[in-house]
Amino acid sequence: MRANADGGSDRSEFGGDEGSRKPVALSSIVDKILEDHGVLAQVRRMSVLGEWSELVGDAVARVTRARSVEDGVLIVEVRSSPWLMELNMMKGDFVRRVNDYMPDTPIERIVFVQAETE
Repeated sequence: MRANADGGSDRSEFGGDEGSRKPVALSSIVDKILEDHGVLAQVRRMSVLGEWSELVGDAVARVTRARSVEDGVLIVEVRSSPWLMELNMMKGDFVRRVNDYMPDTPIERIVFVQAETE
């Protein structure tokens, strides 16, 4: 908060005097900033990375890792070639599950890639 010329605080940059403002959720402020910068949808899409195992179930989660979301495309690493082929056949189901989880920011498609071996 800045002090004005007479030593008091200058609240004008925050929307006026404290009595006239209503509380606003921090999440809505962050959403507004992200939206103003054109990245809100991408940030929301990235939430699927942390929810991947819940969305696909234990068996698939053990052999995959959601790696990134780029331009509406979810990139998922797969541990083996047989699983890669199997998951490619089930791709439509996974896209539906992801989009049911985040209907406001749907992904366009999922790309399964072979995980690099160490």
